[in-house]
Amino acid sequence: MCSVTPEACILEKIQLLNNRVGAAFSGCVGTSASRFRLLQELFAAEEIGQSALQKTLGIDSAAVTRHLKQLEVQGFVTRRNDPSDNRITLVQLTEAGRAHIASFVEEKSRLIEGLLDGFDAEERLKLADMLDRMHRNAEHL
Repeated sequence: MCSVTPEACILEKIQLLNNRVGAAFSGCVGTSASRFRLLQELFAAEEIGQSALQKTLGIDSAAVTRHLKQLEVQGFVTRRNDPSDNRITLVQLTEAGRAHIASFVEEKSRLIEGLLDGFDAEERLKLADMLDRMHRNAEHL
């Protein structure tokens, strides 16, 4: 099922896992993982600049703008110009947006527990460390 080399097999498994988890996550919380992360960042912040949000998420500014426009139409976020600098767009969750994200925290926890079923605490820490290392390596690709 995997490619010829163990390294290629690792890449294939990561891609397959990403596809499966992404689909399960979207079905579980009703939105994509990237949009959920955006909502979580807004949930944690009272108000944040759109460009600061983009840098925190590590996704391109056009994608952030698309997400925010759709979330604004849904009534989950508001955007306004910074009164001290009109070049900056400030974003915050509405009460409906806060309720929306809060309702999925438990679902996300269940999904994570399902993924990590059978892993003890030490294995979870090792896995997190290895994934962090791979993430840092990927930044240099």
